[in-house]
Amino acid sequence: MRSLAVRAAGFFGFWLILTGFSLADLGVGLLAGAVATRTSLSLLPPGRWRPQPLLFLRMGLRFLNQSVSAGLDVAWRALDPRLALEPGFVAFQPRLPPGPARNAFCAITTLLPGTLPCGEDGNGDLVIHCLVVSPDVAPQLATEEALLLAALGGRPEDG
Repeated sequence: MRSLAVRAAGFFGFWLILTGFSLADLGVGLLAGAVATRTSLSLLPPGRWRPQPLLFLRMGLRFLNQSVSAGLDVAWRALDPRLALEPGFVAFQPRLPPGPARNAFCAITTLLPGTLPCGEDGNGDLVIHCLVVSPDVAPQLATEEALLLAALGGRPEDG
C-alpha cells in the first residue's frame, strides 16, 4: 500500500511539474497519475527492496570519480601509442539473478569507460568486454555490484 501511495504521489507530482497547477486540468492529472501508477505496479511490482538514498549518493559520487578517471585513462591510451590497449573478454559471475537489479548493474557497467556487458556465457556468467583486460576487472565489478545491492537495500535473491 505504501508503494502505491508513493508512486501515485510521484506521478501526480510529475504531472503538476509538467503542466503547472490548473483546476481545469486536475482531473486529467489524477487520471494520468492513476494510469501511470497502475502501469508502474504491473511492470515493476513492489518487492523487498528498501532503497538507501545516502548509499545511492555515495554510489553516484564513486561512479563520477571512476567515470572521469577511467575516461582519462582510455583517452590517454588511445592517444599515446606506448600505452597499448589490451582488449578482451572477462567472465563475471554476478550474485544478482536475472531481473531488474541485474539489468541496473549492467546499465551502470556500460557507463564506466572501458567495460561493456555483452551477454551471458553458457554458465550464466556475464561476459564483459574490456579495453584493458586485467586481474582487477572482476573484483571491481564485484565491488560495484555489492554497492548497488546495498543502495537498493535488498538481497541478491530479490533480483
